[in-house]
Parts: sequence; C-alpha cells; structure tokens
Amino acid sequence: MRKTTTLALIATALVALGCGAGSTDDDATSSSKADAGSAKGDDKPKTAKIGQPARDGKFEFTVKSAKCGVAKLGSSVVGTKAQGQFCLVTINVKNIGKESQMFDGSSQKAYAANGTEYSADGEAALYANQNTETFLNDINPGNQVTGVVVFDIPKNVKLAKLELHDSPFSGGVTVALS
Repeated sequence: MRKTTTLALIATALVALGCGAGSTDDDATSSSKADAGSAKGDDKPKTAKIGQPARDGKFEFTVKSAKCGVAKLGSSVVGTKAQGQFCLVTINVKNIGKESQMFDGSSQKAYAANGTEYSADGEAALYANQNTETFLNDINPGNQVTGVVVFDIPKNVKLAKLELHDSPFSGGVTVALS
C-alpha cells in the first residue's frame, strides 16, 4: 500500500512538473515569436552611437559625450571621491510618450568590453548635476532635459557601451561609446 501511494505521489509530481515545464516552453516560444515579429518591423539599428538618438519606451535618448578619469565631484568642502574613477555621461532625454514620466538614473547601466556591468552612482550624479534639476523632475510629453549620469568604475577599465532604460522594467537600448 505504501509503495502504491508513494508511486502515485511521484507520478503526480512528475506530471505537474511536466505540465509546468510545457507551459513555460510555450510561453518562451510565444515570446520569442513576438520578439522576432517586432524585430522585423524595427527599422532602427539595435545599437546607437554617441550623437545618435535611440528609443526605449517613452524616452528618446541621445548620448552627447562620455568623459572618464574624474577623481572627485563637487567642491573642496562638499563632494564625493570616486572609488576608482568617475565616468560622466551627458545624455539628452526626450519624452516621446503621451504622459509625463520621470527619468531614473539608477535604471541605467554601463558595460566594459568584457561584459562587466556597472550601476549608476546616484550620489555622484547629484554633484555632477548640481546647477540643474534635470533628472529629479517628471519630463512632460514633448519636453527634453540634458543631464549627467555618473558611473564609478575601476581606474583601469574603459566603458564600451551603455544600456539606457525608460523604466526599471523596460528592455533598454544600447549605445556604443567607442
């Protein structure tokens, strides 16, 4: 009796796992088909360069410049020092949507050539943008702001690309830095 009950439980568990795996595979296939379909209709390159507009969701990003090798931001009295070096990326962000949206610097990523991912440094960005309120306010439809996103990376690293997002959950757009 115990063997029969145990075998029935194992069989039920395997069937449940098999059904779950099947639906996951189907979902992934549907998602891949949808992605492939949307990629066919997309005339824009997947990777933009400095100076070229690139869109993700409600925002159109244009990276104006990237400057690395900065050791400190702020004044001699109030400021912040880099753990390695600061890379200051000047970005124009235009709201191409139909409602206001806030640009979130913490959603932006930078990558070295070897694929190492670096997060934006929000504290350093406050010092880099101290004379403007660029990324602290909502951007209304049709409006645009320009500001600096800051990354603190090791001194011996060179950034290769950025991944820019209109929100923490968006797919992002890639901008090559070299």
